Amino acid sequence: MRTDRIFARLDREPEPPKIEIPGMSRTRTAIFGSTLAFYIAIVWAVLITSWLVALDWKIMLFRPYEQWPELHAFLDYFVVLGQRGPTAVMVAAWLGWRSWRQHTLRPLLTLGASLLLLNVTVGAVKLGLGRRGPHYATEIGSAEMFAGGDIFPSGHTANAVVTWGILAYLATTPRARRWLSVLSAVVALGVGATTVYLGTHWVSDVLLGWAAGLLILLSLPWFEPLIGRTEAWIFAVREVWRDRRRLGAARPAPAGGRLSPGLFPQRHPTARSTAQADGPAREPVAAGGAGRSPGGSRTAVHPAQRPHTARSERTPVTPAGSRRPPHADRTGAARPGTSPRPVAGG
Repeated sequence: MRTDRIFARLDREPEPPKIEIPGMSRTRTAIFGSTLAFYIAIVWAVLITSWLVALDWKIMLFRPYEQWPELHAFLDYFVVLGQRGPTAVMVAAWLGWRSWRQHTLRPLLTLGASLLLLNVTVGAVKLGLGRRGPHYATEIGSAEMFAGGDIFPSGHTANAVVTWGILAYLATTPRARRWLSVLSAVVALGVGATTVYLGTHWVSDVLLGWAAGLLILLSLPWFEPLIGRTEAWIFAVREVWRDRRRLGAARPAPAGGRLSPGLFPQRHPTARSTAQADGPAREPVAAGGAGRSPGGSRTAVHPAQRPHTARSERTPVTPAGSRRPPHADRTGAARPGTSPRPVAGG
């Protein structure tokens, strides 16, 4: 489908109600500060190998996947709700439909900004701390920090908080925001607990993943001005592109399939050639200079064009002369003092 048809359909959609953009209120700022303090406390507790690391080892040695093996098949599929690729595609499809209906790119841009923040912040901490997972631990009771791993914080948990929490953040009514908040919280908690059940993460990994995802959601109002400017720039580029399409459609196509004059410009007749074409025909110059103009300039002689005849119409010539009688329309007036040549064989 052509993009101009898509934009035309988008312009025919009904105007949506005014969308309220969340601001950084005092309550949100307080929650952000407490979550950040919790985040720092978890990192510090793991660095000093506190009781939290001991709890990690107790649950890991308990092996929940062996205690309840009947849940393993279901939780293998459920944990996909925390993988970045599948969840991003599902949520982007829903937010793309909302952007279509509401004449705005804010849902998609907000999702893109949140995923970018998630990759930068969580990825940097993962690589910086380098903690190993339960399946790769080498010493019982150790924190397994700075060992070349990438498990702390839990990426599945943080992604579940951000990807599904963005639906509650972008909700347009208070009721929808409450229900979506509960749904995203349940999914995020379930994904984090599933990673502990499967033995792919420590408990402290999941706690830090929840905090990391919540910090990203709470900080999104700070990025709303940038999202608004980006949306305005995209729409401005779209209008420029549409104007160029209209100008290209309004320009007439060259007749006869000729090339465009812009690529191969044609030579226009000069004033001299135009004057020669419009001026009267000049007399041929006679013998002895009788055809000179009064000013003494000589006029160019242009011989009269003869009709082209085919080879079969030409008169064959022999040493004795032509064997065909001369035609009246081909023979001019006889010269003085001359007589026509007799026809051979007559």
